[in-house]
Amino acid sequence: MSYYYSEKLCISLLQSCKNLTQFQQIQSIICTSGFQINPLISGKFILNCAVSIPNSINYAYKFLLYVPNPDSFMYNAIIRGFSQSHTPQNAIFTFIEMCRKSISTDSFSFAFASKSAANLRCLEAGIQIHCKAVIFGFNTHLFVGTTLVSMYGECGRIDCARKVFDEMPERNVVAWNALLTACFRCGDLRFGEEVFNRMPVLDSTSWNVMLVKYVKAGEVRFAKELFARIPVKDDVSWSTMIHGFVQSGDFGEAFQFFRELRNSCFIPNEVCLTSVLSACAQSGAFENTRILHGFLEKAGFGPVVSVNNALIDAYAKCGNIGMAKSVFHRLPGKTCIVSWTSMITGLAMHGYGEEAIKLFSDMETCGVLPDAATFVSVLFSCSHAGLVERGREFFDKMRNAYGIEPSIEHYGCMVDLYGRAGLLQKAYDFISRLPLENCATVWRILLGACSIHGNIEMAEEVKLKLSELEPRCFEDHIVLSNLYATKGKWKDAAAMRRSMNSLGIKKTPGWSMIEVRKLMYTFIAGGEQDKNSEQAYQKLKEIMLRIKVEGGYVPQIDNVLYDVADEEKAYAVSRHSEKLAVAFGMLTMPEGSVIRVVKNLRICRDCHTVMKLVSKIYSVEIVIRDRSRFHSFKGGLCTCKEYW
Repeated sequence: MSYYYSEKLCISLLQSCKNLTQFQQIQSIICTSGFQINPLISGKFILNCAVSIPNSINYAYKFLLYVPNPDSFMYNAIIRGFSQSHTPQNAIFTFIEMCRKSISTDSFSFAFASKSAANLRCLEAGIQIHCKAVIFGFNTHLFVGTTLVSMYGECGRIDCARKVFDEMPERNVVAWNALLTACFRCGDLRFGEEVFNRMPVLDSTSWNVMLVKYVKAGEVRFAKELFARIPVKDDVSWSTMIHGFVQSGDFGEAFQFFRELRNSCFIPNEVCLTSVLSACAQSGAFENTRILHGFLEKAGFGPVVSVNNALIDAYAKCGNIGMAKSVFHRLPGKTCIVSWTSMITGLAMHGYGEEAIKLFSDMETCGVLPDAATFVSVLFSCSHAGLVERGREFFDKMRNAYGIEPSIEHYGCMVDLYGRAGLLQKAYDFISRLPLENCATVWRILLGACSIHGNIEMAEEVKLKLSELEPRCFEDHIVLSNLYATKGKWKDAAAMRRSMNSLGIKKTPGWSMIEVRKLMYTFIAGGEQDKNSEQAYQKLKEIMLRIKVEGGYVPQIDNVLYDVADEEKAYAVSRHSEKLAVAFGMLTMPEGSVIRVVKNLRICRDCHTVMKLVSKIYSVEIVIRDRSRFHSFKGGLCTCKEYW
């Protein structure tokens, strides 16, 4: 066979291999031709198989065992492959094997072994590799020194990273960037800024490391100033800034930066697009989502699963579950669990519990195994649709059929399931049996259920437990204060407010956000008035008068927290932020538009009643997303069916 296959042909075939099957075919040619003793061909085979082909490192290592006299190049290729794999510890084992067999180590051996220790965050292994490098004189080598700096940074030892860096006789921009990154990995922000200012040369990585540092620290203003100074911005720079704005909740800036990015010479990358879609999802920016969808299709991102998952989430959270379904059903293969979970979550938020459960069944039929997040979504579906028995079945199935141990999220869903259905005692008993040291989160869910169903006695008992677990949580005080006010127990409500004041606890102001002509507008209950809010108030007065005359509206003032006259209570509920946002939308949006509002708190009974009347009297569709679910109002009805 060796007569038919020359060395040159074998190398050419190796370079053209695209998957493991092709490598296996080439291996048969190599072995039958006797080329496994050729170090050039064996080395090329191991390098390409270990580094270029995903999930083939173990096969490359097995091939190494059959090579008669493997050299340092072959071992380095294996160490490099393992260092980039999910099992970097095998790179260190291979390095040890290399040393025991007295195979010559070089700078690549130590660099790749150090990288493995960094990926493992194993300081002990890193120190041993460093000592070995000192013995062989490679510790001052530029390549090895740089990876040692990175290793110590990943292991949280900035002092060691600085010492290695200071001992390096030669430092390039990569070495400086390694030290800069190590500073931020170890939380030494001040020294990181000092290093950045001392760097003789700055490349795109240097600028981007600083951007990431500011964004992670929540210093978006400083990040924006630094971004303006970057001489040549790349896709990482843009993506980092957009992600920072999304993370800080400044969605308008995120959309503005994305528009600037599109006007520049760069094409947004996958990370950037998922960040912008996340901004759309969080802010409920349906128009921006729709425009982004068109861009994704034209730019060739249609087959990218992560982008499609973000698009499903965005459409669902913007209140258009139909478009979310459309994107989901067009997905090729549907093998990604995130896609199924996103769709199930979307259906759950819109109150389509039965449809979400059917989708879960379809997922099982397709052979896609659910994970813990999927069960959170399906339990959420049962909770918001009042499907108590089905929820119990899924909770048992999670552990018995799939071996998934429940987490705090699953327990919380079960308490919410019982609580929403008014089964407060069952919820209480369920929590009492939980194998958790700190159940504050699930007790808090039960406290909310007690408030919804007006059970003061149990609420007081639950509040005592929460006071022991997390005494400074503002939300618990507010829920109980609201409940007292609802029941007319003004002295107790006042005592709770005094307790909040003494602890420095302040109520989170209610806000609502609406998208008009691709711009986001925020309204805060009782906030300072600007031109937009003044217009909204004027329109709201007209709306409230008309629904009183034509719809018989009577303010529901039970939840107003102060013992004041009914007129003042009615005035208080009339200024809720979602009412202002809807009024502004009706004033500024074209006739026939769907008014979509995102709210940070749970919608109150009065606002719910107002939205039903407005949708009927004005023949307008209103979609409101509160902190737990969607309410779609049309023709005087809501999709929640009064269950929320």
